[in-house]
Amino acid sequence: MFFRRVTLKKFMVAVGLFMMSVVGVAEAQDVNEQNPYELVQDVANRTFDRIKANQDAIKADPEMLRTIMEEELVPHIDYKFAAFMVLGKHFKSVPQEKMGEYISVFRQYLVTTYAVAMGYYDNQEVVFEPESSFDDKKSVTVRAVVQDPNRPEIKIAFKVRKDSKTNEWKAYDMVAEGISMLNSKRSEFESILRQDGIDAVIALMRDKIGKPVELKQGEPIEINGEAE
Repeated sequence: MFFRRVTLKKFMVAVGLFMMSVVGVAEAQDVNEQNPYELVQDVANRTFDRIKANQDAIKADPEMLRTIMEEELVPHIDYKFAAFMVLGKHFKSVPQEKMGEYISVFRQYLVTTYAVAMGYYDNQEVVFEPESSFDDKKSVTVRAVVQDPNRPEIKIAFKVRKDSKTNEWKAYDMVAEGISMLNSKRSEFESILRQDGIDAVIALMRDKIGKPVELKQGEPIEINGEAE
């Protein structure tokens, strides 16, 4: 049975499927950060090629996915902006001496989140929408559809913003079936921040970072306790 409602787990699976399933071969060249559409596709291609070339090593040690995410994906994510967005209205209440630690742990948390999501990759494909003009824009949404013959299509999008100083584009949010990663994390952390403060959020992220990465190709995706 298929369920259209997207839980956080399915959302993160969509992240992994998107980043891993772009068809095509990336050349050994720098990622184009001057074009948001090419940025997303370039990063996905490079990440895919890296994992494809190291399949045996990854099967032997899934933790290698963290290294690949650290080196290929995270450099093109505006993790500081994302970290601030997740805090929302609680940004001003975080002690300055804790902000650096929070951002550092949040970065590691993103690495882990994407590495775990990659464990679900199983030959899905992605179809991108045509590139639109972005000459005068400060932010762009790059849309695509994840296609899997065994599951419903998943509509996804990367939100990308332009750095006002460098004019380079970096991704800061992922949306799957209308569910924003940043909004999901903000909702998850909001009550913790309100009741227990930033230390509790940092502890939660450290706990998730400490869990091992596992390969789960071919496993059903659990949706609200059910399996797709």
